Amino acid sequence: MLVERIAYRAAQRLRVSWYFGQKWLSARLTDDVPAPPELKQRMPDRARILADLHALLDQDWRNIEQGLYRLPEGGVDPVAALRKARRYFADLRQVNARRRADANDEIFRATPPGRYPRYYLQNFHYQTDGWLSRRSAELYDHQVEVLFGGGADAMRRQALVPLGRVLAKRGVRNATLLDLACGTGRFLREVKSNYPKLTVTALDLSPHYLELAREALAPWSGTTFLEAPAEAVPAADASFDAITCIFLFHELPVKTRRQVAAEMARLLRRGGAAIIADSIQLGDAPEYDALVEYFPHAFHEPYYAQYAREDLPALFAASGLTLAESRIAYFAKVMTFVKPG
Repeated sequence: MLVERIAYRAAQRLRVSWYFGQKWLSARLTDDVPAPPELKQRMPDRARILADLHALLDQDWRNIEQGLYRLPEGGVDPVAALRKARRYFADLRQVNARRRADANDEIFRATPPGRYPRYYLQNFHYQTDGWLSRRSAELYDHQVEVLFGGGADAMRRQALVPLGRVLAKRGVRNATLLDLACGTGRFLREVKSNYPKLTVTALDLSPHYLELAREALAPWSGTTFLEAPAEAVPAADASFDAITCIFLFHELPVKTRRQVAAEMARLLRRGGAAIIADSIQLGDAPEYDALVEYFPHAFHEPYYAQYAREDLPALFAASGLTLAESRIAYFAKVMTFVKPG
């Protein structure tokens, strides 16, 4: 796999340079949100963050080399990449204006009551249109990659490892997967690329993000799309062998977080697994605790501070799911909870 390794490392090196460069430029084009002095002195420096990002990419390659999942699709369209970057920086001006004014309720004021839960009607990260426009959906993946310096896809792929173990036990052709809050289908593209025969249900509350997920997953059959909240899934009890949930829990209020965990327990078959990939929490990587505490100050993430202190194993245990595995992957934590049986 020498050629593949060289190609992978070259592609990832270029990727990190591209997105970390935009992250650096974004910080200089927007208003600084100063960290409180007690946090600032504990912040990790850029060298440490880059070292941990490269450690994630090294782990990503080892997983590929061991056959745990496929080499991600290569090839970058430079014209499309430049177009996305241009749109990102054009929108950044609006994001910065909202941050300066602490304007985070545009979506709430513009949306008729009744269709969406109140917690959902936020300009999370001060982003334009919240989750409720095609424009937002088209910008989202680029915004996340800039935030994580090009490491977002590699963090998501770490959830393929426990998923692979579940599918090996259940049999891919017989298993069913639900991806809660699938967004634009970024993670599910990796799933279907590795398991094209797997029966998948993609659920999201945003019709616009779900539309992009349909487009992303068009090359494969065997996918059903549901527009619904993660706390009220329109599916029968014990419908799925595995449930994945990528970067949702930190954007849920306490009550809803518990409801979603209970839904996972209801929907899983005995012996099935819920695989959660979300932000690290306080104490997971002590050298990053200051960043975890700072994050809600710099971005509009109204539920993040409480999430950072949430006892997730206890939360899932209350619904009958047991923590089987937990590991850190850069700024993410991948956890597997199993339903006894």
